[in-house]
Formats: sequence, C-alpha cells, structure tokens
Amino acid sequence: MRITQLLTENTIILNLKAGSKRDVLDELAGQLNEAGKLNDQQQFTKDILAREQQSTTGIGDTIAIPHAKSKAVKEPAIAFGRSHEGIDFESLDGQPAQLFFMIAATDGANDDHLEALSRLATFLMDEKFRVNILEAESKQQVLDIVSAKEAEVEGPEQTADAQAVTGTQDSAGGKILAVTACPTGIAHTYMAAEKLSGRAKERGINLKVETNGSSGVKNRLSDAEIAEADAIIVAADTKVEMARFDGKPVIQTQVGKAIYETDQLLDRAIAKDAPVYKHDRTKDADAGTEPKSGFYKHLMNGVSNMLPFVVGGGILIALSFFWGINAANPDSPEYNEFAAMLSTIGGGTAFFLMVPVLAGFIAMSIADRPGFAPGMIGGLLAITVTGVEGASGGSGFLGGLIAGFLAGYVTLLVKKAFSGLPQSLEGLKPVLFFPVFSILITGVVMMLINPPLTQVYSGISAFLEGLGGTNLVLVGLLLGGMMAVDMGGPVNKAAYTFGIAMLDAQNFNFMATVMAAGMVPPLGLAIATTMFKKKFTKPEREAGKTAYVLGASFITEGVIPFAAADPARVIPSAIAGAATTGALVMLFDIGLRAPHGGVFVIGLVDGGVTSILMYLLAILIGSFVTAILVGLLKKNITVAA
Repeated sequence: MRITQLLTENTIILNLKAGSKRDVLDELAGQLNEAGKLNDQQQFTKDILAREQQSTTGIGDTIAIPHAKSKAVKEPAIAFGRSHEGIDFESLDGQPAQLFFMIAATDGANDDHLEALSRLATFLMDEKFRVNILEAESKQQVLDIVSAKEAEVEGPEQTADAQAVTGTQDSAGGKILAVTACPTGIAHTYMAAEKLSGRAKERGINLKVETNGSSGVKNRLSDAEIAEADAIIVAADTKVEMARFDGKPVIQTQVGKAIYETDQLLDRAIAKDAPVYKHDRTKDADAGTEPKSGFYKHLMNGVSNMLPFVVGGGILIALSFFWGINAANPDSPEYNEFAAMLSTIGGGTAFFLMVPVLAGFIAMSIADRPGFAPGMIGGLLAITVTGVEGASGGSGFLGGLIAGFLAGYVTLLVKKAFSGLPQSLEGLKPVLFFPVFSILITGVVMMLINPPLTQVYSGISAFLEGLGGTNLVLVGLLLGGMMAVDMGGPVNKAAYTFGIAMLDAQNFNFMATVMAAGMVPPLGLAIATTMFKKKFTKPEREAGKTAYVLGASFITEGVIPFAAADPARVIPSAIAGAATTGALVMLFDIGLRAPHGGVFVIGLVDGGVTSILMYLLAILIGSFVTAILVGLLKKNITVAA
C-alpha cells in the first residue's frame, strides 16, 4: 500500500491554528473525523493522549508523529499539519515542532497498512524530505513530494523493514545486532532502525536490526547471528525477548536514544562497552528498557514509590499546625480535634509507612515481587526496633535504605538456593519458601544491626542540627546547587532525598532549602525570557510563560528545554541562582514541613508571616541571579522570531 492512499488532500492542514500540543492533537483528530476516517473522535483523542503519556512522539528535528491503534478508527489514515512558527510538543530535543503527522491505525490494521505507516516514519529521517514538505505551497505538492520519495526509495515492493536492516559487510568493528521497539510499534520502532542502519552503513559497520512493530517481529535475529555478534543494542520502550541474549554484551536503552544518540550507541557496541546480559529465568517477561541493576535505579524505585506517602502525609502534618504547634496534643490548650485527625493521618499513618515502603520497593527492584515483603518488614523493623534508650524512630531513612538493599539481595540468594528444587515444588517457592526464609534472614539481621544504626542516625541528625553560621550556609549552598545541576536527574534527586531524610528526622531547614532551590531554575529562565526578549526565539518566550507555573509548582524539570538548547550558558546560571537561594534559606533559618507543593504550600513555612516573606525573598533573589546571568551570557538571536 502506498502512503498517499492513507494521506489525502482532505486530511492535510497546511497552516495549523493550534498554539499548544493539546490543540494540535485536537485539530488533527478533527480533520480525520471530518474526512470520515473515525468512528468516535473523542475516543480516538483519548487513545492518542494515552500514547503520549507513555513517551512523547515529538521526536525532534521539527517533527512530531502522534499515533495510536484504536477501535475508534474507521479506516487507517494519516493526517498532516504544518506550523511555520513552531509549537512546543515536548520534543526529545526540546525544540518546537513544525511538521505533524498523525497516524490513525485501526485496532486490527493489516500488515500493508502498518508498513505504509512505518515507511513514512523512516522518510522523515531525511532532512531534504522534511525541508521540501515544510516549503510545499499546496496540499497536492505535499502529496507529490511523498509520492516521489516513496518511488525513489521503496520502489514497488520494498518496505521499511527491509530498508532498516541493510548493513555493510565491510565491517569496521565486528558484527553488531540491534533490536528496536516502541509501545505502539508504528513510528519510533522504524525510525530508530532506519537511523541505526543508516549511520552503520556510512561508517562501514556490519549491523542487522530487528524491528518489533505492530505487524510483528521483522528480520528476527537468528540464534547463529546472536552467537556470532560482538555486541547487541536493545533500543526499546516496551518488552522484547531478552533470554536469547544471555551471555552477550547488551546495551539496553530507550528507543529515542537510538535516534538521537546513534553514534554513541554504535561506538559503545564496537568497543563492547556493555555489561554481559544475564537472564533471570524466574522472570515472567523480558523488559526492553533499562536493566534492573545499579544502586541509583533501585534507590529511585524506592523513592518514587515512597513520594506519595511523603507528600500527602507531610502536607497533612503541616496543615495541622495551622491550629497551633501543639494542636494535635490532647493535653494542650491549643488542642483541635480536626488538627489531631490530620496529624494522625499524615504523621501517624502516611509518614509512618514512608520508610517501610521505601525499603519494600528497593528490595522489589532488586529481586522482583519476592523481595517486597522482606523489604517492607525490614523497613518496619528499622523504625520500630531501636535498642537505644531514649531513642525514637529507630534508624529512620538510613535504616530503610539498608533494609531495602539487604532484603533484595537476601531474596536473590534465597531464590538461588532453592533453584534446584524439583519441578513439582515450583509452585511452593513464591508462596512459602521465598517469603519465609527471606523475611527470617532479613528480620534477624535488622534486629541485630538496627541498634548501632540508630545511634549513627541519631548522631548524624544531631550533628546537622548543631551546624550553625557559616557551616549551615555552606550546606545550603551545596544542596541548592545540586538541585540545579541536572534538573530532575540523579544529583537533583540525591539532594531532594536528603531533604526528605532530614524531614523524617524532624529537621525542617533542609527541606525548605531543597524546595526553594528547586524552584529557582525554571523561574529564573521564565524571568529571563521576560527581561531579555531579544535573546530568545518566540517559541522560547512562550515556553517561558509555562516555566513560571512549573517553577512556582516546584517542578525543576521546567528548565530542561532551555538547558537542552543552550547548556553551556543555562546550566551554570541555574546552579548559581539555586545555590544562592539555598544559602539564603539556611542563613534566614527557615523551616518547611511540607515536602512538595512550591508556592502552594508557602503558608506552611515555620515562623509566620516574617519567615514566609523571607522565604519568598530568597527564591526571588536566586531567580533573578539566574535570569541576569542568562541575560549576560546569551547572545541576541540573529533571526526573526
């Protein structure tokens, strides 16, 4: 099937009216509906949005390919929309998109349809093709450009899958294999395959690519090819068959990185810079993205699952103080029944579960489901068994971390120990042997080590609480800078996790520091786009308006589009502003009991109106430091916005 059987004049919009990502999706879906391609426009839009939540289809280089397989599609079709000004589509490269191809596939689309849809995705990797589409003066000219490209590249029979596999036998670095897959299997799968194949051919690398698309697995890697391969790249955002790669160097990454970090991936494959994949035969399915290994990944799995307990519980605790600092104490004249309820729900329940949940999900990340129960119990023991007179709260966050990793690796050992049992006892492993022995060993170890851990944790907390003057300001400077280094990445998360740990230890200055500093980078860039308009393009100035809201909401990631476009100037400016704010918050001795919420929880700052004003002042000073530095470092744009 030819692409122009799916893309027709009545599904083309040469000048989109949309001004936002959601508007683009609505306008293109409406065009498909008007052309009679949909049964239910509202349902199709929901399916498109559900796909966007998995990962953005703004692939960069001015292109976005929103797509979905949906029961709401009457017949497969492609809608095309164009915006010369560009629209923020949350693209992978942080730049506005201008060319939008909305792919609508029926729930039971046949192979011919799917191959035509995926073929279009590979064409868009050609810069000349994109420029021709952008400059087309009529709908018919768009169709002519697509037809000419299809005739030039494909001929009457060839498909995108065949094109994606071509390599070269004049190998510059051994034999490399690759697998690409995305959740829908229509666009990114084939674009990644095309980019890997194209660069490999240019560089003389012997490469074969398997695509896991909607129409099934194409160009499947054979056992013989896998055995001969020097390294394997798995670029996938969905599950692929991994057991076959056992014992081979495997690079596991996201499908988008195969499109935009192609050379880096090929370089790593040639150098065999990859861990040897060891398949866990007890897993039910294979994951295609990041491997389950590494301290940071396990820690973040625990932290991300713990956050709802921390945020919800922390804010409820903070709200209870509106009625007085002792409003939850029945013996206090400030006692308020509703405040006591908030304190019980937030502190007595949600916050109490924080450390066990942290430990449980760390252990689960390491050992899958069998690790969850011993992790939870190890975390509970960490906060309840102190063995230290006068101590409360046990070893807290520190103990939870240790319990999580302990339970995870103990469970792996238990699983290995019982791997030789007869097949007839296989069903008893997850319900009897794994939980009993994992919980027993983890529990005994935690009972033994938690008393000294409690002393260490109490000592660390007392030391930090005893810091004053210059030392405290330096800590604030460091934490603030960390919040801006990678804007939501490992360093940022490390600083935030430290703030949560100190919040659990009843030291509220660190949480105030971390939150204030995290608000500065997006706020600083938002202010910069307002103060120094000549240094930003029109789409960047529009993104600046959004950055005001994101910064105020403590979403540090709001600065990422600006940092991606100009990291050398934006990142140092953001670090300087955030570090300034962190130091000022510590200098002003401001505490905050809420672990998230930005300006929306500003009323929960300890110390009343004066502290609130000083807190806002610290945030504003840091934001203006960032804005002014950005204005000084960036050059005026040389093209009309």
